[in-house]
Amino acid sequence: MNTSINFAGIKMKNPVTVASGTFGYGREYSKFFDLSKLGGIITKGTSLKPKSGNKPPRVCETPSGMLNSIGLQNPGVEYFAENDLPFLKKFDTAIIVNACGSTIDDYIDVCKILDTLDIDGVELNLSCPNVKEGCMAFGSSYQGVKEVTSRVRKVLNKPLIVKLTPNVSNIAEIAKGAEDGGADAVSLINTLLGMKIDIEKRRPVLANNTGGISGPAIRPLAVRMVYEVSQAVSIPILGMGGIINGEDAIEFMLAGASAISIGAGNFANPYTSINTIKEIEEYMKKHEIENISDIVGQVKMN
Repeated sequence: MNTSINFAGIKMKNPVTVASGTFGYGREYSKFFDLSKLGGIITKGTSLKPKSGNKPPRVCETPSGMLNSIGLQNPGVEYFAENDLPFLKKFDTAIIVNACGSTIDDYIDVCKILDTLDIDGVELNLSCPNVKEGCMAFGSSYQGVKEVTSRVRKVLNKPLIVKLTPNVSNIAEIAKGAEDGGADAVSLINTLLGMKIDIEKRRPVLANNTGGISGPAIRPLAVRMVYEVSQAVSIPILGMGGIINGEDAIEFMLAGASAISIGAGNFANPYTSINTIKEIEEYMKKHEIENISDIVGQVKMN
């Protein structure tokens, strides 16, 4: 029984990763389990310079999920290289850095630095709905995604994954922009834009008014989009959106994802990713599956 995969040139012992923004840089979760058991860690969004993020309150619960409007708060790539990367290198797991920026030059400059570091790949964040510049400005059109991806591709030799927003009318077209721009893979979906209102104060609960919805509530939408993208591109897909157990992970893989990422589930239970790995193995035993990659895209449509 083989759970290992080669995802866009990144070797992983299993297809389970943790999603950017939900796992920090791994320190907190390392107190619960050995991070080496994960297929990969996708770091918090990392920018060229430190970012303070949005004003609080920035998080609130929703039915079967949560809203967040963190605004990509992070200490910057230089701090990451000096402080967080040495910690992550203690573990036998793939390290993928989520890179963000406000301009195309920002993306290029941060990726130039990341290309010199001992990491396994870069996830280009073109999808965060909680910042006023960058991300959504480039990530919501075929041409915008293609342009940023192609320009980053020229300075980055490491595997490049482009993270897609679901807040578009045709996500398959957006994914095609990433592929045509030279991406090695795409990841989807990031959060859907939503709002929660305090009916007593008659104001939005979040200081930023709106935020990104994640958690099990969005899973059916995410599965559908992963399937649509799998039919439009030939590069591998990292699927995410409400995964909290092995059954969810298998569903995404059948829809076309070669690997999966767990996000909001980490907040509900810090052992979610470890439990998911075990449940994938149990599924493989039950169905006598030798290689986990054999189920990718094997959904039988009605």
